[in-house]
Amino acid sequence: MSDTWILDEAGQPVREPDLLKWSQWFEPRKRILAQATVADGVFVSTVFLGVDHNFYNDGPPVLWETMIFGGPYNLWMERYASRAEAEAGHARVVTALEAGMNPDKDEASS
Repeated sequence: MSDTWILDEAGQPVREPDLLKWSQWFEPRKRILAQATVADGVFVSTVFLGVDHNFYNDGPPVLWETMIFGGPYNLWMERYASRAEAEAGHARVVTALEAGMNPDKDEASS
């Protein structure tokens, strides 16, 4: 079973077991789902990973990731199993940071 994925024309993940085909698709494609600059030096990016990060095979493939660059939560990261979860997660993280809150769900920053 392949752990490499590409997005179809509708933006939905499809397994791609052929590493050459995967790399040819992966390189030129825009994998960025959303990006936001929250404050000076704080940037939030959500991308399609192209490789399943569900290393324990205990659920659906984990193919998207939101990461914070800069500020007190530098390199904070959260991963998702669906595009919809990734879009919602990105929005939640940006909203939390703009409000001065911890990006972890239901936790306020001190």
